[in-house]
Amino acid sequence: MTDITPAERHALSDAIDRALAAQQTHGKTGIAATILQGSRTLATGENEVHLQNDPTRHAEMVAIARAGHALGTPDLSGCTLISSLQPCEMCLAALRFAGITRVIFAATKARVAAKYFIFPGLDLAAFHAASPTAFETFGGIDADRVLPLYRDGAA
Repeated sequence: MTDITPAERHALSDAIDRALAAQQTHGKTGIAATILQGSRTLATGENEVHLQNDPTRHAEMVAIARAGHALGTPDLSGCTLISSLQPCEMCLAALRFAGITRVIFAATKARVAAKYFIFPGLDLAAFHAASPTAFETFGGIDADRVLPLYRDGAA
């Protein structure tokens, strides 16, 4: 297993801090994401579904869109997605469409409320099996910091 870099650990810690803060912000949900290009932060995002009345405004989707704008391209090949929660099926599909090949997250699907995943049978293993190119996922890192947000589905 490849080690998580110091920049990735820092970005995950920051995403967790932002998720905890977002939970206290009207209209936001306690989920946060970051897109890294190497050790450089390209974009961040928090869940804006209720703020924007848009079911696609997950933290990962917000960060992916902002990173594409920052680079002037939808191709995020070589970038890493960091999230406080394992990306859902929609976000996994979007990050693969963007060419992201490395995903690091805190809370895992197995330890959170079912509401965060619409297709229970469509898991990371299915995405790995269906993907024409390999990608890496590292989950459960510092999960205890955010699990209270996601265990009962309140976030």
